[in-house]
Amino acid sequence: MSARPPTRVLPLLHVDHELVAVDKPPRMLAAPGRGPHWCAVDLLRARPELQDNPAVRIVHRIDQDASGVLLYARTLDAQRHLVRQFAERRVHKVYIALVGGVVPADGEVDLPLAFDRRRNRVRVSSGAGKHALTRYRVVQRLAGHTLLECQPVTGRLHQIRAHLAAIGHPLAVDPLYGGGQSLLLSHYKIDYRPNRRRPEQPLIARLTLHAACITFEHPATGQPLTLEAPWPKDLRATVAQLSRLL
Repeated sequence: MSARPPTRVLPLLHVDHELVAVDKPPRMLAAPGRGPHWCAVDLLRARPELQDNPAVRIVHRIDQDASGVLLYARTLDAQRHLVRQFAERRVHKVYIALVGGVVPADGEVDLPLAFDRRRNRVRVSSGAGKHALTRYRVVQRLAGHTLLECQPVTGRLHQIRAHLAAIGHPLAVDPLYGGGQSLLLSHYKIDYRPNRRRPEQPLIARLTLHAACITFEHPATGQPLTLEAPWPKDLRATVAQLSRLL
């Protein structure tokens, strides 16, 4: 990894003396991890808006290949306050998920989850699993897919992905939990005509999961604060394409 972070701009959703929130793009780590990859923390610390206090403290995470709202604290007190809210399940989170198949109605998944070290993923486990609850609402039915709004009441690792897979509707793109490697228009459009000069590009080739909204209590004012991240271009385009095929 080079000494300087890349010039890529990380969109800010909110910044004040206590916290900062960003719209994390897919394929970016939320925090430093293994390997030479720059993460959101690295990019934030280089932002001019944070030069008065470049401390960026982890509060929660979203998957590397997911997009959306990501919250960080700028002081130790703020970090403790926010982490406590997450632990006490007082933070309201909304995700948009594009899943395979037709989900018949709104519902919830109340299944315990445990980490499977051998497969490096979580699984439903009535014995060793921890309580996990996800509520979901049907937003739109598309060609071969359903667009859901998911609200994880608990905050387990890969909770939404594992729960949706457990009810037979994994994310449209999620090879770890039964979804595909990518989503191709040719698989759904009957009269699709391939371009002989170049191979087909997938509509989307990353987790079809977006952290759209988060509501919490501001650590300094005590007032509720809601932050939203717009849908990324690839997800918008995919939904638009699939909606035309019904």
